[in-house]
Order: sequence, then structure tokens, then C-alpha cells
Amino acid sequence: MGGGDDDDRISKLPDDILVDVISRLSLKEAGRTSVLSPRWKNVWKHTPFLNFDADDVLQKIMEHHSSKDLIKIEAPKYVEWVNSVVRAHKSPTLKEFKIRFHLDNKYESSITQWLEFAFSKQVERLELNHENFINPNEYYCLPDFSSFASCKSLKALSLVSVHVTDGAVEFFLRNCPLLEELTVCCSHKFLDLEVCGPSLVLKHLDLQHTYDFRTLKICAPFLTSLKVQITKGLLIENVPMLVDLSLTSYSVKGLISAISCCFSQLEVLCFSLTSINKEVMSEHGNFPEMPKLKKLFIEYKTCGYESLVRLMASLIRKSPSLEEFALQYNYFPPKVRKDRGVEEAMWFPNNHVKVFKLSSDYSRVSDVMVYIVGGILGNCAGLEKIIVDTSDGYFPVNDRHKIERRNKAKQQLEPQIPHHIEFVVL
Repeated sequence: MGGGDDDDRISKLPDDILVDVISRLSLKEAGRTSVLSPRWKNVWKHTPFLNFDADDVLQKIMEHHSSKDLIKIEAPKYVEWVNSVVRAHKSPTLKEFKIRFHLDNKYESSITQWLEFAFSKQVERLELNHENFINPNEYYCLPDFSSFASCKSLKALSLVSVHVTDGAVEFFLRNCPLLEELTVCCSHKFLDLEVCGPSLVLKHLDLQHTYDFRTLKICAPFLTSLKVQITKGLLIENVPMLVDLSLTSYSVKGLISAISCCFSQLEVLCFSLTSINKEVMSEHGNFPEMPKLKKLFIEYKTCGYESLVRLMASLIRKSPSLEEFALQYNYFPPKVRKDRGVEEAMWFPNNHVKVFKLSSDYSRVSDVMVYIVGGILGNCAGLEKIIVDTSDGYFPVNDRHKIERRNKAKQQLEPQIPHHIEFVVL
């Protein structure tokens, strides 16, 4: 084998292939290739993927005893890094531009310049995520969107911990004919939003942790996945392709009313129930049939195991094709009192359920959890796996206590689980 430059065959590849190689590296790794040889000095500047990944710093901030002090030190470094890359970048277009760091409105000028830069490069996927470590009063506010260059190439937009108005969202929906994914989380500027239009190609919509809505109307013919935080004031219509739905409701009645148009087509349903009332017992029986539902997740943030049992049983009865069922029970109840009504409710035969997962915010196995596992075993003849998650507690614990909790769960639950069913404790 010859020596010298003859060994460096990679450097002799065409520019487009070298850029493709660089694009598979992280942005920091791509920058380091500039020292390999003169041929590589400027290759990284042509990458169409600008993902400003700072996971290592973000992890350090999360673990630091005074995260705000560390953010003050690290944020200027992050901003300068982004600025230096933006100044040097030479590709005419961008496939992806991603900002993820704890930045407040003090950096408004820089963030706005980054957005203008991304849109000038006909960006396809844009993410601005400030990680929700700052006071909402200090959130960056999306500026006058009409000042941006054309956004007709935009396919995916994600804005987290950024103030976004109804008008801004509706602008992007009107002016981005290719937009398929839209995420706006932790914004406090929404009032009356309409996600509507026969020409929308939107497939995935995520509007979680946006609590200020008065009304939200969704009419999107190609929408397949929807995550929203509210049911009050929510109107969903003309969503024939919607199969994956996640939402929060204060009552069963409100939940049924909000999504009445799409029960028959849902394949995945995740919902959080946050309150209880006197009518809840009768409401449970009002769930329509969900013939296509395969995955069901319930987060039950209220008291009353009788009500929980009835809700769970009603949903499983109405879901004959259900394969996976997950329940998070965020209440530590007294001992189970088995009355006749609860015993009758705990009859919901379903031979399709293969996986059942159970967790609680209190990270302990209560009598209710033992009772529910028994009910699942007695009704789901096709069950293959049970997962009990003891790691979701409100209160942080050390590794020794985590091990003790897992061992306690095994001791309490394992004896009732047949050998042919896989049992996992997290």
C-alpha cells in the first residue's frame, strides 16, 4: 500500500458525498473534521442539518444544585456557538435547524436572527425548545412572523416554552403548504385557535401544556395524531384519519363529548382524568364502542378506586381489539372494600390484551394495585406480559430505596401471576 495522500481516498470523494458523510455526525463532531486536512476544512459548513445539541450541558444543569446560576454561565456560551456556526454556514438550504437550551427573552435578538436565518435557508424542520426551565414571564415571544422569509418549504415546526399567539399559528397553517407536523407546548398566549382548512396536509398536532384556551377548533382531513390539554371548548370535526389521540379531561362526560366524532376510528387513546363527581358512576357506561382501539393509556388523577374499576372495566369492554393497556393511578387509597357493585364491575372479558402496565405516583404497591392486577389476570386470557413501574414517585429516593420498592412489588404481586406470563418490575 502506498503512502502519503494516496492513502486518503475518502478526501478524494466528490463534495456531495463528503457532505453526506458529515451530515451523519453531530454538529460538534462535524466541526472537528475541519482539522483533518485542507480538503476537509470547509466541508462541515455545507451540512444541511444544524442540530445544536447540548444534551451534556443540559444534563449537568438538571443535576446542579443551583441550576439558574449554571444557566447564566452556560447560556452565553451556547449563544456564541450558534452564532459562530450561523455566520460560517454556506449551504443554500436546510433540512433541519434545531435549538434546544434554556434561553429566556434576554436573548431575543439572537433567537430572532436565528429564525430569520433558518427561513432564509428554506428550512424543512425547525425546532425552538427552551426546555421550560424559565419563568413564563421571561419566555421568548415569536416576533412578527410576516418579517420572515418564505416558509413554504417548512414540513415540521416545534415551539416549546415560547410564547406563540393564535394568529402566528394560523399564519403558519395558511402559508406553509407542506406543514405536516406542528408542536406548540408550554405557551400562554392562546385564546381562540382554529386549526382548520380543506387544503391542510397537517398529520401531527401537539398542543400540550397550553392552558389558556377558551376555544379550540380542529378540522383537518389528514390529521392522524392529536395531543391536546383541554376538552372544555374543544371542537373536533372532519378528522377521518385521526387514529392516535391524547388529551386531559375534568370529567368522563367532557371527554366523551369532546371526541364523540372519532371513537369508532381510534387505534391509540391516552387520556388523563383529573376530577370526580357524583355522576361519574353512570357516565362510565356511556362510552361508545371503540372497535379499532389497540392501545389504551389512562392517567387517573383522582380518588375513588370504585370509580377507577368501573371506568377501566367499561373501557376494556368497549374495546374488543385492545392489545396494550397502561394505567397510572395517582392516588394512594385506603384498603380495598369489596362491595357487590365493584365485584360485578370487575368482569370485563377480553382475549386480545397482551400487555398490561401499572404505575403509581406513590411508587408503592397498594391493595388497589394488587386488586387491579388480579382483575386483569381474571379477565384477559391472552395476557403475555405485566409491567409494574415503581419509579414514578413524587418524592426522589436513593438507589437502596428503589431496590427495596422493586423487591416489595415482586413479593406482593409475583405469587398471583402465572408462570407463562412475563412479569417485569421497573
